[in-house]
Amino acid sequence: MKWVTRSHVHVDRVACPWLITRFVDSQAEFLFVPASQIDQVVLDTGAIPFDAPGVELGHTTDGRCSFESILHKYGLKEPGLLRLAQIVHAADVAADIDTDPIARGLEAIASGFSLRFPLDAENLAHQFEVYDALYAWCRVQAAKKG
Repeated sequence: MKWVTRSHVHVDRVACPWLITRFVDSQAEFLFVPASQIDQVVLDTGAIPFDAPGVELGHTTDGRCSFESILHKYGLKEPGLLRLAQIVHAADVAADIDTDPIARGLEAIASGFSLRFPLDAENLAHQFEVYDALYAWCRVQAAKKG
């Protein structure tokens, strides 16, 4: 399946493709376009839009970030993913950056990867390792609480 989001990926637009690939659609193909082109790409390709204004898998009025919207839509409730969602939310939503002690670090890592790898697909390829490692840590943390 094709998925489409805004170009110039950052925290949520890296976390979402990681989540989609690992837990929703292992054959996912991601398209990165200017926000103004998302609707047309959806019409032309049938791609599922995410992390864009006004889409189902985006930020919501009740405060969810796109990563959380994907968890909600696909019924993903594994405790490690829920812990990761807290970190992603805090790192992605500027007003909430200090609600999780790891958020500023994840935001800094995302900024650094964007500087090193300005092409979105290449950025994702490198950052997926970060999310794999962070998710492994989150699973351990969740198990300690459970």
